[in-house]
Amino acid sequence: MLDYNVFFWIILAAVVGIFLLDLFSEILNLKALRPELPPDFADVFDAEKYAKSQEYTRVTTRFGILESTFGLALFLGFWLAGGFAWLDGVVSAWGHGEVVTGLLFFGVLYLANDLLTLPFDLYDTFKIEARFGFNKTTPATFFGDKIKGLALAALLGGPVLALLLWLFGAVENAWLWGWAAVTAFSLLMAYLAPAVILPLFNKFEPLDDGELKDEINAMAAKCEFPLTELSVMDGSKRSSKSNAFFTGFGKNKKIALYDTLVANHSTPELVAVLAHEIGHFKKRHIVQMMALGILQTGVLFFLLGTFIGSSPLSAAFGVQPPQTHCSFLFFAMLFKPVSKVLSVLMSILSRKNEFEADAYAAEVTGDPGALAAALKKLSADNLANLTPHPFYVFMHHSHPPMRERLEALPGRPA
Repeated sequence: MLDYNVFFWIILAAVVGIFLLDLFSEILNLKALRPELPPDFADVFDAEKYAKSQEYTRVTTRFGILESTFGLALFLGFWLAGGFAWLDGVVSAWGHGEVVTGLLFFGVLYLANDLLTLPFDLYDTFKIEARFGFNKTTPATFFGDKIKGLALAALLGGPVLALLLWLFGAVENAWLWGWAAVTAFSLLMAYLAPAVILPLFNKFEPLDDGELKDEINAMAAKCEFPLTELSVMDGSKRSSKSNAFFTGFGKNKKIALYDTLVANHSTPELVAVLAHEIGHFKKRHIVQMMALGILQTGVLFFLLGTFIGSSPLSAAFGVQPPQTHCSFLFFAMLFKPVSKVLSVLMSILSRKNEFEADAYAAEVTGDPGALAAALKKLSADNLANLTPHPFYVFMHHSHPPMRERLEALPGRPA
């Protein structure tokens, strides 16, 4: 039986309130679409492609609203019908210890959510993305990715969750040990992911010898960037969208280019894109964001330690007596408003960092026009929304709108 106490109303208001706030931002973003092509993009968009980009924004936004509405209705229906108490009763009746019971509880929820949202994933991939020419994923690749994702969640996430359940059930100052464990795991994954996890999903081939490789190596040397590996990833296996990223710690830096990026851009443009990524390294943005993430995790675990086993919080979900595994989930619901605020603040910082990395790339290449051309091509290739509403940007964007990036680029040709 649910207890309609203060925690119940706080969580209900938070979940519904955040949904409505996001919905409001989505509606504003749709209203901000303009049929007139911004003059700066006339060299990469024609009228047909610009109209297509706007339609892509409309379709994906409306689909996103439908999906989030379904998710909210599913959560509220399960909660108000006493679903969490029912599921806890089912897995507890299987007679295992607290840790195994907790793993089963989260495992059932994870699998159920994955199955219920599968139709949305399928429609998004094989209907929407295909309709706009992006999807290259085959059904075999799609379901293969799903299976690999589930296996990784079990093999990597399962032991970490088991450790946290044990710590909060048996150890004093569990929040401190939990913070340390999750931080260590995150750092380990950042180190292992490029070599172990990403190759499970994509092929990485060394960039062929030639002008592009020479120019990128020369830029890395000029920036004193310790580049140890330069590869091309088969991004076209799943999508025609383009990207680039770098990974690694210390003196072991690796850069990966999507094959679609290499195919669609000139050497100066690709060097400028990589200079932007190097800019994040030189400006210490990676370390900064990582440190803030670790600090945020510490605050999260401290508060979790305060609310773990809270009888009123568990009662708001109909679970009595309190269970450690349930408290993890219920606290996440209670923490939602704080999490949303922190997400917005981190996005503000991320947008600032993007401007700084752009400025660094323009300076170090001495060719801001190349970066401007690359950014414009990326926006056209990915059918980016060129006129997002400021409130939507504030709420959701980790990168500044493309027009703002171009306007802020030092030395850009008029």
